[in-house]
Amino acid sequence: MDLGVNAEGNSAIREFIAVVLAGFGNELQPLTSDNGDEPCPKALIPVANTPVIDYTLSWLEKSGVKDVLLICPATHRPALSHHIHSSTSTTLVIDVVPFDESPDSSIGPCTLLRHFASRITNDFILLPCDFIPPPTLSLSSILDKFRTETVSDGAIATTCWFELNRLADAGKDKTSPPEEWGSAVSPATIVYHEPSGTLLHIDTPDDVDQDGEDLKLKMSLLNLYPRTVLASRYQDSHVYVCKHSVIEALQQKEHFDSFKEDFLPWLCKVQYSSSKRKKYERVLNPITNSPGQSIALRHSTLASASNIALKSKSAHYAREATISPSDSDTEETPLASLRVGAVIHPYSAGFAVRVNTLPAFLEVNRHFLSQTSYSLPTDPANRSLIDQKAQISADSMVAASTKVEERVSIKKSVIGKHCVISRMARIVGCVILDHCVIAEGAKLDGSILGKGTKVGPKAELIRCVTQSGYEVAAGESFKNEKLEVSDWAATSASETDDNDEDGETEGTETTEGDEDEDEDEDN
Repeated sequence: MDLGVNAEGNSAIREFIAVVLAGFGNELQPLTSDNGDEPCPKALIPVANTPVIDYTLSWLEKSGVKDVLLICPATHRPALSHHIHSSTSTTLVIDVVPFDESPDSSIGPCTLLRHFASRITNDFILLPCDFIPPPTLSLSSILDKFRTETVSDGAIATTCWFELNRLADAGKDKTSPPEEWGSAVSPATIVYHEPSGTLLHIDTPDDVDQDGEDLKLKMSLLNLYPRTVLASRYQDSHVYVCKHSVIEALQQKEHFDSFKEDFLPWLCKVQYSSSKRKKYERVLNPITNSPGQSIALRHSTLASASNIALKSKSAHYAREATISPSDSDTEETPLASLRVGAVIHPYSAGFAVRVNTLPAFLEVNRHFLSQTSYSLPTDPANRSLIDQKAQISADSMVAASTKVEERVSIKKSVIGKHCVISRMARIVGCVILDHCVIAEGAKLDGSILGKGTKVGPKAELIRCVTQSGYEVAAGESFKNEKLEVSDWAATSASETDDNDEDGETEGTETTEGDEDEDEDEDN
């Protein structure tokens, strides 16, 4: 895989640059918490034994996108660069660029886009490192919608929303993650126009705080789109295809930090607000496209005549809202619609997820297990590490170089690389990352073990998450907890201090006894 955007042989003008954001992943702690000086990048957290960022990069590559700007914390750059450089089977040209940030002071996407604006020279795709789409949702289909609409009626962006698993949200059972892990991301309330696939409104946290359960919509929106859909079951994929002019608009909106909660709701209003359109139209829609591109598009199979007519109508309405009657007599070219497109992906069409919380991480691993039939190493060397007397269910995964001893029971679980599972261990519904050691007779149920976790003999974990490098002592039992190295180290230090104090006390008592004996002898 190439590192750096100025690779030889890539002199042709590229249509898009992908901007991939790989942050700290605070909602995935303690999995993403640093183990001493060793960082645990969110982008490299494995899902079904594959780093989560690989799903994103594969999605990009299948769409034909070549240039990738991967933005990550400075402390994560060495690990990410090493991972990318170790892959030789991709055609992507990836530029890994760091930014100075700490987990306690998160920097939003808008701020990052402004900071790296000089590197984004054409239309771009903004996407997270943690979105895993189903095979039925191709990035090419989203890009095609963007291509069609930007030329046919002057749309400026295309977003992607996916329906959450309503069955999973219906109720909790004994296999569900506990509340101590944190809550799953709530779906957003959005308003969109289904025939044209136009996003019209996003209810932000500020809107909820100000208006409560009320939803306030502008009359200009309702005049333009009398029939709309109000939905509260879709989650934002954080995949946005944008015209390059969006960067210039962001430069003028310096106070915006969140793309979803600040910039995107504002961008939706531009398409039907006459005052915002008047102020920002020249910024969002500079005259750059050639007439030949529009003609070619009208003959393309991507744009149907009815679709173009519908979108031209919305542009016409937008024009009427912003110009006077005298202007309309002389103006022949309709104004750009400045629409924000929306691709709505239903759950019935395939499972999509953002791996940005612990419940989502467990859910996506379980989803892959449900699609897998007995995923064990096939080569003789790795297969020989699995004892023939071990019981491994068909809906489990065991990665290479992992040793599984006799009488081990593994059900509905993902086991990473270079692990050791000792005899008589019981593992049910777990995700165990690389280099973990499970001692004899240990029991794990519904838990996630960070990289390098050690579980002592006959210890028991029920619905727990461990930080990388955590050690569970022999016979210890935990339930519904996040186990962090700092807590374990503090406990170990406390026990050591207690032992030292006990030793000092015993020594003092012996000395006093000796003194009493000496006094008796003197008397």
